[in-house]
Amino acid sequence: MVVSPRFGEGHRILVTGGAGFVPSHVVDALIDRGCTVVALDNFVTGSKENVAHLADHPRFTLVEADASDGLPAHHPAIAPRFDAILHMASPASPKDFATLPVEILRVGSLATLHLLDRAAADGARFLMASTSEAYGDPLVHPQTETYWGNVNPIGVRSVYDEGKRFSEAATMAYHRYRGVDVAIVRIFNTYGPRMRPDDGRAIPTFISQALRGEPITVHGTGAQTRSICYVDDLVRGILLLLDSTETGPINCGTEHEMSMRELAERIVALAGSTSEVAYLTRTADDPEMRRPDLTLARTRLGYEPSVTPEDGLRRTIEYFRQRLT
Repeated sequence: MVVSPRFGEGHRILVTGGAGFVPSHVVDALIDRGCTVVALDNFVTGSKENVAHLADHPRFTLVEADASDGLPAHHPAIAPRFDAILHMASPASPKDFATLPVEILRVGSLATLHLLDRAAADGARFLMASTSEAYGDPLVHPQTETYWGNVNPIGVRSVYDEGKRFSEAATMAYHRYRGVDVAIVRIFNTYGPRMRPDDGRAIPTFISQALRGEPITVHGTGAQTRSICYVDDLVRGILLLLDSTETGPINCGTEHEMSMRELAERIVALAGSTSEVAYLTRTADDPEMRRPDLTLARTRLGYEPSVTPEDGLRRTIEYFRQRLT
């Protein structure tokens, strides 16, 4: 179990996708530790607004580049070695799967290989942000890291599912055959401030609709479940894994499992909305259920999520209320 941070003051860390929803919160946490952080983003789905508060920070640099094309080696912030590389870049919503499929495949494959090469050259710890989508539409519940998954390799979600599975395979190959210090975190459904209102995922969609008084559009019967994790809990888990010597994969999320129908109803109530739930045709390959087995995270990292759905959803609703007014 980690007693003190392995990475902190004096360490240089690269975060790809650093202007995105989850990565920008990771950047904040690393800056708070005293790290020097370089955030790399091509702004396909990331936003400069997410890191604007760090624009003048002496230990933060934002580099506009696409990791799929390789790192801009001659950039003054990229040239020095890194102590750790967190590969967190990738469009990640169902809407993105339909509109950015090639970009998702490129960042899952080419970017991963470029960054692993850099980690090998620098002797850096490489943390790969994978996903619960690696389990596909699971036949095992809750999902343990030893479960190999039930993924449709040619379905509409496959660009993301298989891109992340390739990333995991590449990460382990570099660990086994090139001695790279690696870690893989499988991230479950995460929400919180800085999500895109129109990104197509359930929580920002439901909140935006509730605040506008529009019907809450639930796909299928709404019986399918997800386990929702507030971003602060996820970030804490990611940094625990970064600081450890664990390779993973290790699940990170919460066990707050609820149906999409229940989630919609909770958001309507917490937002004080008059919206009603409307049911749409269910999307292809939509997983029936999701809940992580957190045994490894608890026993190896000392991880324990603490934010309740009510508290996290209230914070997120308030963030969207400010953005949408």
